[in-house]
Amino acid sequence: MDILVYCGANPGKDPIYAEAARELGQWIAQSGHRLVYGGGRTGLMGILADEVLAQGGEVYGVMPAFLKDHEIAHQGLTQLEIVDTMAERKTRMLDLSDACLALPGGPGTLEEISEAISLARLGQSDRPCVFINVAAYYRPMQELFMNMCQAGFLAQEDYERINFISDLSDLNDILAHYQVRQVKSYDRLSDQ
Repeated sequence: MDILVYCGANPGKDPIYAEAARELGQWIAQSGHRLVYGGGRTGLMGILADEVLAQGGEVYGVMPAFLKDHEIAHQGLTQLEIVDTMAERKTRMLDLSDACLALPGGPGTLEEISEAISLARLGQSDRPCVFINVAAYYRPMQELFMNMCQAGFLAQEDYERINFISDLSDLNDILAHYQVRQVKSYDRLSDQ
């Protein structure tokens, strides 16, 4: 399985984030999966890729040329694909993957996993989306999705498909039992 992981290009202040990246890297490699990610050598991205490689796993990076030119590309990957834009990077990573995970990160990580969730809701992606909730980092996000559901902006069935885990042992079950969402039809709004 090709596991797409979105995560920070910074390590975060608490060492627990780096440890979570290493644990996920071990899980990916030891489970026989391949890591797909943004191709960077810094922060959680680099820690994750290094761990997968150290465990004998494969890592496929996708990076836009302008970031490679800033010399932040990881040089030891199984494969590094260079694309033109950030939008192409997101599309290509998703195309290569079977599941989308988010370790802690900043606005870019949030944008990427949010797009994956939106595409799944619209029936344009059949990949499960999982937030790895290290030290309750994503608790506010989980509460926001719950609020969206309670306010009528997110269907209950869609809310239930957004996964938040704090233990990697839950990943196998999520990946094994994920069901593709049936796209609902929207009633056309009248021009009244």
